[in-house]
Amino acid sequence: MGNAAIALREAAQTLAEISDTPRLDAELLMAHALQMERSQLLLNLPDLQSPAEFDALIARRQRSEPVAHIIGMKEFWGLDFQVSPDVLIPRPDSELLIEEAVRLHADAPPARILDLGTGSGALLLAALHEFPDAQGVGIDASAAALQIAHNNADALGLADRARFLLLDWTAPDWTGVVGHDYDLLLANPPYVSTGVQLAPDVADFEPHQALFAGKEGLDDYRIIIPVLAQLLSPTGCALLEIGYDQAIPVSQLASDSGYSVELKQDLSGNDRLLILRSEKGLGFAEATR
Repeated sequence: MGNAAIALREAAQTLAEISDTPRLDAELLMAHALQMERSQLLLNLPDLQSPAEFDALIARRQRSEPVAHIIGMKEFWGLDFQVSPDVLIPRPDSELLIEEAVRLHADAPPARILDLGTGSGALLLAALHEFPDAQGVGIDASAAALQIAHNNADALGLADRARFLLLDWTAPDWTGVVGHDYDLLLANPPYVSTGVQLAPDVADFEPHQALFAGKEGLDDYRIIIPVLAQLLSPTGCALLEIGYDQAIPVSQLASDSGYSVELKQDLSGNDRLLILRSEKGLGFAEATR
């Protein structure tokens, strides 16, 4: 036991060697050890004592284990999501998909939403949170990931509007998904080139099947984009997260399949999102106005 403020300062100095956010990491781990919110920790810091288990948590982080795995939770779009080594940790950059979904559907909320590679369910459940009349389906090839998604749907009170299917999109059978005319499709597929060296907290702790997509990082886009015509409603749109250097090749894949493409950047100014709409669907929308 010791003064929490001093323990935090020392922990931040220790974590500076392996983290870009050492103070934040230390605060989140201290709050977890004290079983309180970070805001409570900061408000009451002068009066708090550091619990014995805090040092062990810092040691785990020092070995590059992600904070989200240590505490078992990650905030995304203002919601708390359970995470584990079976799912990708939701990133702030991916919130751009929800932001754009809200913008695109401000006048006509989607009735049906599909999330390809749902993982923790973060994208689907955040979208359902924003569109209270929508129903959603999330697919994933990992049964362990789907269990986490189920847990999050239950915790957020969205289980009655979310359905999760064990489905590998590299397989030919998309039974239960195709032909349902989704108004909004969300996807953060694997897009990392197999030759890329990732940071230890990603490479050593997050599921490789959700990260890597062949030599160019394009393997999964080549599967998903040709199937979109069987998934989207006539006026539906697909929001695909991409790597910072993939806008041109993925846009070309989409254009070759008959989609208009709109590119969006993340908060760091990197290319991050492609919005795909069917050229036929755009014509249909104009005709029905």
